[in-house]
Amino acid sequence: MLLKEVLTKSIQFFKDKKIESARLDAELLIAHALKMDRISLYVKFEQPLTEFEVQACREYIRRRSLGESVAYITEEKGFFGEVFKVIPGVLVPRPETEHLVEEVLKFIEKNKIENPRLLDMGAGTGCIGLSILKQIPTATLVSVDISEIAIRNIKLNVEKFGLQDRVVIIETAVENIPWNDLAHFGPGAFDCIVSNPPYIDSADTDVDPHVRKFEPAQALFAENKGLLFLQNWSKLSVGSLKKPGIMAFEMGHLQGPIMKEHFQSLNVFSEVRVIQDLSEKDRIIQGLIK
Repeated sequence: MLLKEVLTKSIQFFKDKKIESARLDAELLIAHALKMDRISLYVKFEQPLTEFEVQACREYIRRRSLGESVAYITEEKGFFGEVFKVIPGVLVPRPETEHLVEEVLKFIEKNKIENPRLLDMGAGTGCIGLSILKQIPTATLVSVDISEIAIRNIKLNVEKFGLQDRVVIIETAVENIPWNDLAHFGPGAFDCIVSNPPYIDSADTDVDPHVRKFEPAQALFAENKGLLFLQNWSKLSVGSLKKPGIMAFEMGHLQGPIMKEHFQSLNVFSEVRVIQDLSEKDRIIQGLIK
């Protein structure tokens, strides 16, 4: 079978399955199965494939047709201009989370912070904190996650990007962080505190069934209408923020008003803002100490 036949049939198969990004998904999966980049698919369009190669493509296509994400199948995902390793069992990075990185970078530049120290809580793949480190060579990071799989995933990405000397990785619940440990935490320990915590209401029935099936519930859902970790983690960590400092959390699009009120109630921030994503939905709650 020729490469063009496999690709064309895979695209059509995905379209029949109502997969929105049918062409892109097929290209990414087949390129990964054949160990080539997407452009090479068309350079080698007429190339015959071995039976082993065809079977490898079919297996990836089958898994995607059942709802598994491309990121889990290829074990990688593009984020903020880099390709991150993604282990199945860790939350897949989303494009909207890149906005969180942008806000922190703008704050650091505006305030001319020379050696920013960051805390990333519930770090998952590490994509938020590590993206900031990639942009700022003098920055350092403490990454915290309760999941052993996530900790392994963070370590893979730290090694991939050669950031071992600038990252401390801690496997613990945020609630168990020793906030009085002056070596790592304590008052004024961080210039920037970021998080993409679980914020979907545990009772939400509108979650994509494929997301619910394949992605870790621990990284998605929270009690108290999705507010539990947003409120608890911000309250626990705010005392470790420097002046000037920024706290920025991703949140659900209906949580803006209540999270703005919560951040204001902490009586620390000079300014509290709700920031919208490209779809004009509330996406980030941000507190600034000036």
